[in-house]
Amino acid sequence: MTAYAVAHMRQAQMGPQIVEYLQKIDATLEPFGGRFLIHGGDVEVVENDWPGHLIVIEFPDRQHARGWYDSPAYQGILTLRTDNSQSDVVFADGVEHPHKATDVLR
Repeated sequence: MTAYAVAHMRQAQMGPQIVEYLQKIDATLEPFGGRFLIHGGDVEVVENDWPGHLIVIEFPDRQHARGWYDSPAYQGILTLRTDNSQSDVVFADGVEHPHKATDVLR
């Protein structure tokens, strides 16, 4: 089942380390089938507040997402982001189609 790495980047200090992180992250995603679906950009806030940016990376499944995050290549650049930003990151599984809201009640 498709899985997603979702990040809410609340604050980032754009500088040499974040630039280096951005220059290197794509190569870490390739071996795990990861691809950006959302990477910052404008959001339209319709309820409450949303400070920062949204990042969504799609993977074939949770194993690929976890493999990417735990890989030596990604771990080697992770502190470039974490030392220069405040963000929350989660892994979430997609849903099988068709999916209805009441399916979560089972």
